[in-house]
Amino acid sequence: MEILLVHSSYLCPMLLYNVTSIIEDAVADRWLQWMQESHIPTVMSTGKFVSHRLLKVVDSPNEGATYCAQYVVENMADYLDYQEIYAPAFQAEVAANFENQVVSFRTLMEYVI
Repeated sequence: MEILLVHSSYLCPMLLYNVTSIIEDAVADRWLQWMQESHIPTVMSTGKFVSHRLLKVVDSPNEGATYCAQYVVENMADYLDYQEIYAPAFQAEVAANFENQVVSFRTLMEYVI
């Protein structure tokens, strides 16, 4: 008899929370520094995400700089906890620091392969 070991991530696919932001050129450098030094470390300190990455969109049709902050979450429960407990304050902080200078949209994706 052969035993097949299956990693738990195959039973419950991990999710990718993507935040795409379009930033006015005048504040793009300040926004990027704030993301790297403050925002992303704070988001990761919630313990809801297992990894992250920050990407610059090189072929964006938008004016200004476009970035994608991506956070990997192990399950829907952690994502929903993040959305309920942390996200409102974090989104308010972005609005306070970069009022009318940043537009963001968020998507949640499931890994397929």
